[in-house]
Amino acid sequence: MLPRVAATMSAMMIGMKIVALSDCHGCLPETVPECDLLLLAGDLCPTRDHSYLFQSQWLGGEFRDWLTRQPARQIVGIAGNHDLIFERAVHLLPRDLPWTYLQDSGVEWEGLKIWGTPWQPWFFNWAFNGGPEPLKRIWSQIPDDTDILLVHGPPYGYGDAVIGRQGQVRRTGCPHLLERIRAIQPKLVVFGHIHEGRGVWQLGPSRLANVTILDEGYRPIYQPWETIL
Repeated sequence: MLPRVAATMSAMMIGMKIVALSDCHGCLPETVPECDLLLLAGDLCPTRDHSYLFQSQWLGGEFRDWLTRQPARQIVGIAGNHDLIFERAVHLLPRDLPWTYLQDSGVEWEGLKIWGTPWQPWFFNWAFNGGPEPLKRIWSQIPDDTDILLVHGPPYGYGDAVIGRQGQVRRTGCPHLLERIRAIQPKLVVFGHIHEGRGVWQLGPSRLANVTILDEGYRPIYQPWETIL
């Protein structure tokens, strides 16, 4: 019985078109490819005003309107370190946005098990910062049978390099997240956070993608990332 169930779920997932993007910082793409599943990996809100009231109004206005226009059958998203309202003023979040928001939680959609988490290693005084041991506990919550992992910060060594003024490279990703990915081997891991780190990598059976649409100068130079799962 178990092999037949697995085969049925695999058949449901074949040929699913996924579009993903991260780090809009208010620069919402005018054109998003038609897709089955649209993934938003955090840092949605504009950087010009980090007040909770502004973020609430923007999410309930411009962002809501943008979501309703997207040519996707399902939209799943998480917050990022600049989206302070999701951590510090939850009572001000607009209700009934047309998406599935995940925060250390999961959803199953058409045979795909998706887990979303907004955390990353400590980064200035923004939202969803964690030290090594708290992050290790957070990553341990990710279910073993996760198909798609949606996280804001990158795993160590993949799309996490920040280049200093002297040309030195600093890795900002989380090694404990990398360990968890290696252990559970999700089909797809989508993240952003590090604008210099846009790219795609293969780690065993797992495809890892930094899908930021902004570069390190906060210029929207990248298109939403597309893949078939």
